[in-house]
Amino acid sequence: MLKSIFGLLSFLVIMPATVENLPSQTEDSKGHHIQVALLLDTSNSMDGLIDQAKSQLWKMVNELATSKKDGESPTIEIALYEYGNDALSGAEGYIRQVTGLTADLDLVSEKLFGLTTNGGSEYCGAVINRAVGQLVWSDSNDDMKIIIVAGNEPFDQGPDPYRDACKTAIGKGIMINTIFCGNYDEGVRTFWKDGADLADGKYFNIDQDQQVIHISTPHDQRILDLNEKLNSTYIGYGDQGEQRVQMQSTQDSNAASYGAANAAERASFKAKESYKNTSWDLVDAMEEDEAVIEKLDKDDLPAEMKDMDKKEQKEYVEAKAKEREEVRKEILELEEKAKEYQAEKRKEMSESGEDTLDKVMSKTIREQAEKKGFKYN
Repeated sequence: MLKSIFGLLSFLVIMPATVENLPSQTEDSKGHHIQVALLLDTSNSMDGLIDQAKSQLWKMVNELATSKKDGESPTIEIALYEYGNDALSGAEGYIRQVTGLTADLDLVSEKLFGLTTNGGSEYCGAVINRAVGQLVWSDSNDDMKIIIVAGNEPFDQGPDPYRDACKTAIGKGIMINTIFCGNYDEGVRTFWKDGADLADGKYFNIDQDQQVIHISTPHDQRILDLNEKLNSTYIGYGDQGEQRVQMQSTQDSNAASYGAANAAERASFKAKESYKNTSWDLVDAMEEDEAVIEKLDKDDLPAEMKDMDKKEQKEYVEAKAKEREEVRKEILELEEKAKEYQAEKRKEMSESGEDTLDKVMSKTIREQAEKKGFKYN
């Protein structure tokens, strides 16, 4: 009955020597944080799970980005682990940290779209321990910290007792939501519900092979047109500027591969305060530090700015910032209309007896966030 994974995500130990050198925390540690670690089974039977994760990442983070605490938007950080894949190191328990907790969600999307499946051994206790021990979790009890683990094998497999792992997590203020890919009662029998209960989380089951339904709206195309304008306001600088501008476009295309409604979810997230790219975009960088333009050499700038003097450079960035603000405002206005349209369609689906995981998990995540003082629009 429950059908998709990342509708439910609206709410996707000692460090080993082989951890990838990927971002493990946001550059800006100020303010409140929502931290979510996604632990995904990438064994052979989980192609549908990974496909759902790809298709609903932006819906999840866009939902999270509507929350506020003390009147401010939180920093959203996502981490990604894969486990249960024979292509991974057996010495590491068939577990890999794909990316640490990071606010660079284009990077998370890129890594997610790079995941492939292969047969293997699934050790839930071990991957939970790895995520709890490796990641740079907030020390504040006011921040929201969640692990979401999804798979289809018994939760008690492997060398690390899952009960100990779950108790360690909640002892650090990290809730665990579990997603069993299969029959609800089978998930209960194989301890997926027990794992969630031990860490103050919620247990769900899904059909990982169910095709995700994205509700298209009359506003999607205009949002996507505005997204193109939004992209034109980004000014890549430094060693990775050009590469990251291209990555932004690539992740737009990846989102669009699941339809216009999904692409509009990504565009709507990009219009929010939570989408920050200070490390490579001059508009965001100057908003944080106006003096940054003074510190850059010509070689750090894109071609269109190399022949400008410092005054012209600053005026150019300020003009792009103004244009971005106008585009963002229009996208967010259209998003409101799109959400109203989708709510009516979901109501019709519900009235026809169709239960959706979107609806169930959104309610759960909101309740979990509200316990931490986060408020949703």
